[in-house]
Amino acid sequence: MVRRYDPERRGRIIDAAIRVVGARGIAGLSHRSVAAEADVPLGSTTYHFASLDDLLIAALRRSNENFARAMRESEALLAPDADLAEELARLLGEWFSGGRGRPELEYELYLAALRRPALRPVAAEWTDGTSEMLAGRTDPATARALTALMDGICLQVLLTGGTYDAAYTREMLARIIG
Repeated sequence: MVRRYDPERRGRIIDAAIRVVGARGIAGLSHRSVAAEADVPLGSTTYHFASLDDLLIAALRRSNENFARAMRESEALLAPDADLAEELARLLGEWFSGGRGRPELEYELYLAALRRPALRPVAAEWTDGTSEMLAGRTDPATARALTALMDGICLQVLLTGGTYDAAYTREMLARIIG
C-alpha cells in the first residue's frame, strides 16, 4: 500500500472536529465522527490525535486563535492614544456579528475544561494571552479584570439568549480602565 503524502490532513482533522462539536456538541465528538467529517480514514485521526482530549486541545487552540488574531491585528489596541474600551467593545461586537454559532462553539470548547483537566492549560492560554496583550495598554491587574469582564459579558449574552450591547460593554470596560 502506498502512503499518500497529505501535509494538510492534521489541520483538516482539527477543522472537522470543530464542525462536529458545532453540530453535535462535545458529546458527539469521537474519532469516528471526526474521520467521517474530514473524509479521512479512522486511523488518521488516531495517528494525529491519540485521545479525544488531544483532539479537543487542538480544536480549542484553533478556536482561541481567532479572537487572539483579531486583537493582535488591531492597530487601536497598540496605539497608546486610542480608546481601549471602544476598541475592545468593537472587537467583541465584530465577533458576535456573525451570529451566535461561532461564539457558542468557541465557548463550548473553552468550558469543556471544567470537566476535562487536560484542556485547562489551553483555556488558561486564552485568558493569559489576552491579559498580556492588554497589559501593554494598562497594568496587569486591570488587564486581567478587562479579560474577566469580556468573558462574563460574552457568557451572559450566550446563556441568556440576549443580544450584544456594545454601548454597555464600552461603558463597563471604561469603568475598569478608569
